[in-house]
Amino acid sequence: MENRQAKDRRGRWIFLSAAGALWLSLVTGPSPAQSKREDIHTDFVLYQKRVALEKDLRERVVGKAFTLGLDSNTEYRFASACDAVAQFLFYFPDVEQGFSKLFKGYDSLSFDTKRSFLEALYAVGKDHYSASVREVLDKEGDPRLFAMGAVYLYRCDSSIDNGNALKIRMAEKFPAYDSLPLLKELEGYLSYHTLYTKDRTPSIPQLMSYRGRSGQKTIYSFQRWNRNYPGLALVQNADGSFVRDGQGRIRLFAQLARSGSDLPYFIRNGSTPQGIYSIQGLGVSRTHFIGPTPNLQLILPNEDKTEKYFFMDSIVSGELSVVSNERPDSLALYQALLPPDWRDYRPMMEAWNAGKAGRTEIIAHGTTIDPEYFKDQPFYPLTPTMGCLCAKELWNPTTGHLLVSEQFNLISAWQSTPGNKGYLLVINAGDQQKAVSREEVEAWVKGNSL
Repeated sequence: MENRQAKDRRGRWIFLSAAGALWLSLVTGPSPAQSKREDIHTDFVLYQKRVALEKDLRERVVGKAFTLGLDSNTEYRFASACDAVAQFLFYFPDVEQGFSKLFKGYDSLSFDTKRSFLEALYAVGKDHYSASVREVLDKEGDPRLFAMGAVYLYRCDSSIDNGNALKIRMAEKFPAYDSLPLLKELEGYLSYHTLYTKDRTPSIPQLMSYRGRSGQKTIYSFQRWNRNYPGLALVQNADGSFVRDGQGRIRLFAQLARSGSDLPYFIRNGSTPQGIYSIQGLGVSRTHFIGPTPNLQLILPNEDKTEKYFFMDSIVSGELSVVSNERPDSLALYQALLPPDWRDYRPMMEAWNAGKAGRTEIIAHGTTIDPEYFKDQPFYPLTPTMGCLCAKELWNPTTGHLLVSEQFNLISAWQSTPGNKGYLLVINAGDQQKAVSREEVEAWVKGNSL
């Protein structure tokens, strides 16, 4: 296949190569879930293909592109290189050279290239480019790009003074910022994010007891504030019980809620927002990097119709009292999915506000990405995504079949009792610099009153 340009439905330029598609849309097809683990297979994980892809990404998609001169004919190459940097966390001299060229030519870049650049910069740039980003921020007039630059600078310096300075700059450049959901959320992030990471999470056993009485199936995905550390997911049945194995132990599934860039939750391709997702059923992806293991189709609040998110034909009687005679109060319905002590817990509004800010297409899926790209990262052997929940999957590089699939196991647990709809709750359970443990989750389950 010849190299060519293409555009996905988000409007990003993509560079497709003979080694495989660098990016394809995260849209999934309506294919039914495969019932047998041994039927799941993909050639994309075969050893020679993985070797060829890594060589192509490093040497041509990134290395060669960043040695070119930057102009209107090569810009799409730079954008694709940035996409690869953000996903695979490449950082070597060619990347530094490319970033330097992009800063120098920033004013002439298209919006899509600027966004890819700032995403890559956040992913691997740490605090090395704060002076250059500050120069960009001073002249950036697009609120989406301004937000990306602001969170980079806030990560470099999360002091109250710097947070206030960034908010002042935002208000100066965008006097009506409070009418833009993205900038309104940026204001809240700059004001309170550091405080929230230190706050005590409300009672998780109380949450499990409340959800267990709802008559709805629930998946919990417990994560850390520092998304470099993996989380654990578990399934609660509609009767309030938890899915267990043959020995009676809670079934738990390793899951990563970190995007490649690890941008904040309200920015496109940022890490997975906390909050409540509506599970709409199962799908199988057409995207190489997600792979053929069945996934959970999720929608954020405000991403689709209220009636779809809340399964309006099956709202339990306890929640009907918050529905008006004319139009459902979607915020009240959202809060009613949580027990009273959780309704004012601001982090659970991340999903709500991310949906209002325009985030879409967050699902829970597996992965075919070679974990060796991330062998030095705390989340190894899990792999980051573009903001979805990604379960651990390891493949046989000789046969193309699954060796380990937490995703398949999660789907099997979800399907082990009737019903294919419900809710998935993403919760940051503390700011410990370590993965969520089985002991923590078992204590929460034991502490709930059901």
